Amino acid sequence: MKTSKTSFTRRLFLGGLLAAPASSALGAPLDRSLVPRPRPEQSGGIADPAQLVERARLTGKVAFAIADLETGALLEAHRPQLGLPPASVAKSVTALYALDALGPEFRFTTRLIATGPIMGGRLEGDLVLVGSGDPTLDTDQLGELAAQLRANGVTEVAGRFLYHAGALPKIPAIDPDQPPQVGYNPALSGLNLNFNRVHFEWRRASDGYAVTMDARARRYSPEVGVARMLVVDRKAPVYTYASKGGIDEWTVARGALGAEGARWLPVRRPALYCAEVFQTLASAQGIAMARPEALAGSAEAFQIGRIDSAPLAEILRGMLKYSTNVTAEAVGLAATIARGGQPKDLAQSGQAMTEWMAARMGAQKARFVDHSGLGDASRLSPLELVRTLAIAAPEGQLRPLLKDVPLRDASGRPMRAHPVKVEAKTGTLNFVSALAGYIGQPGGRQMAFAIFSADEERRARIRPEEMERPQGGRAWLTRARMLQHELLRRWAETYA
Repeated sequence: MKTSKTSFTRRLFLGGLLAAPASSALGAPLDRSLVPRPRPEQSGGIADPAQLVERARLTGKVAFAIADLETGALLEAHRPQLGLPPASVAKSVTALYALDALGPEFRFTTRLIATGPIMGGRLEGDLVLVGSGDPTLDTDQLGELAAQLRANGVTEVAGRFLYHAGALPKIPAIDPDQPPQVGYNPALSGLNLNFNRVHFEWRRASDGYAVTMDARARRYSPEVGVARMLVVDRKAPVYTYASKGGIDEWTVARGALGAEGARWLPVRRPALYCAEVFQTLASAQGIAMARPEALAGSAEAFQIGRIDSAPLAEILRGMLKYSTNVTAEAVGLAATIARGGQPKDLAQSGQAMTEWMAARMGAQKARFVDHSGLGDASRLSPLELVRTLAIAAPEGQLRPLLKDVPLRDASGRPMRAHPVKVEAKTGTLNFVSALAGYIGQPGGRQMAFAIFSADEERRARIRPEEMERPQGGRAWLTRARMLQHELLRRWAETYA
């Protein structure tokens, strides 16, 4: 995979860390919280940070920092060097890591290659579906690829139908500690489809339940054979998963279904899933081919079809908006490989991003076990993240990709007409909440901030059957988010 460096990379090499001449600047060591006392006329009656933290009544730990982008001055901080799980806020670092290694115009490519000539509509050789790790490939795009094959005159493949997914390592699950049924924790490979999820739908029938498992997109929704569902009579657990004969075998408790519904389930064999769906779509185009087989090595061949992804910058914008874990892991792995790494798993690639952040951003305490933030063993401090956001700010590549976060009033209502704008990334795990990004008024002072909250003890006590909805989790998260918005409102009125 070819590396496409950007000016962002060169700036980090030449500029180093943000200049910090004052003792309260980002480069200075901080052994205690720095909380400047605002003038009464600045604060607008908003409580000081210590009061806000106390009023939030959050169990666990809270840490935050906010700094002026122009001067590097640390404006307010509370335990800024404390490393906590960043959750999906880690994706903002992953975005910078990927932009640095691949460049904003990088595209993933999914190709069809043939090992023989086409004679009278018959491909005299093998057909190979080759992936590069595109995390955004969907069923509709596979339909376009099948149409390209038909447009080239192919109606039959005489040889084998092969698939190759070796561009990225095979990852069985992003975080093995998650419940088996959560759609945000699928497997990963060099061929990914529909964020590696299968659509499970059920409807009560006269003799039980009618269920479907399909690869749903906007235009196409072919049923799949790589995953199967069985409705069983039991109270718990709601779902079970097992791998049998190369098939994802699921069961679901009958009493949990109701009259009808649907949800996305994770796919554990994404490359086979992708190949099977392509075969189905090709058959709909009148193209006969054998069942898919994995290609272990490489094949001498010529290209007969291709689908390119959107540019990386656009992919990252979607990743940061919708917090897609598969996208984060795929672009993170691709970045590590582009920088010369050979990661065998997410932990090795996360370590490569850790080393990159230490070298480029001076983040000596950061630690990543993946690129999505789903693994709770990752650690990041508000100070190190704020420093990273400040270093990246002049290049302007990250900020336009972040999501607009409206300021909220004391009742929690969005203040959409407020002149101060916030662009940020949220992060949520059970008993973990994070928010980080930029805040400022157009034409006025611009700042970078990071807010982390975590109750790691309560998180560690969650039983496996409670993982999707732990007791007290929703109330804790509500208080954490209220604290975030009160801090943002304070900073908007005090500093912006």
